[in-house]
Amino acid sequence: MVSFTFDDIPKSAATTGAKLLEDHDARGTFYVSGGLVGTAAADWTAVDAQDIIDLHRNGHEIGCHTFSHKRTCDLDAESLAAEIARNGRYLRALDPSIKVENFAYPFGYGSFGRKGQLKQAFQSCRSIVPGINSGTVDLQFLRAMPLIDRRIGRHEIERAFDQAQTYNGWLIFYSHDVADKPSAYGCSPDLMNHALEAASRRRIPVLNMAEALLCAGA
Repeated sequence: MVSFTFDDIPKSAATTGAKLLEDHDARGTFYVSGGLVGTAAADWTAVDAQDIIDLHRNGHEIGCHTFSHKRTCDLDAESLAAEIARNGRYLRALDPSIKVENFAYPFGYGSFGRKGQLKQAFQSCRSIVPGINSGTVDLQFLRAMPLIDRRIGRHEIERAFDQAQTYNGWLIFYSHDVADKPSAYGCSPDLMNHALEAASRRRIPVLNMAEALLCAGA
């Protein structure tokens, strides 16, 4: 199986990226930092509150990325708990039916000291360490492949799918913006569409993180 995930949620991920998934009858996981919503940065403009509501109501999963987008390795237990709680309150205020069950490490930085704490709060935690999840899997440090134009091409995408099929594994892609001229952290619609078509051609189901965990019996 394969999952498509997006961090920080640039507006283009919630519009162009979500539409590409929906065109393939699939849904993704969008990891939100509430403190970034409605902001503009050098690389992109972030989603607004309505974008998050629309994603949720269109069947996409909303995940946690802390509220302030702080690295977990820089937070003690009390600070991390506060970040998680604040982000949860923010998202539930948008729509009480939003269930935040999965987490992605901001900047990809995990923390051994915080893993046990995160395990109590979330079903999974996704890193940015490349690889396929197969065999014995650490749900609090899931591996993921960059769906980023500057870091992967069509050949590497096909090879990642080859590995997922060979090892009966779970392939997770992560990206940020989805634009014709993506940032250094994003992908073009063409690259994302290639990955989606590769999954369809190989008859590999595209599931969001919650669906994939349910399918795996985790």
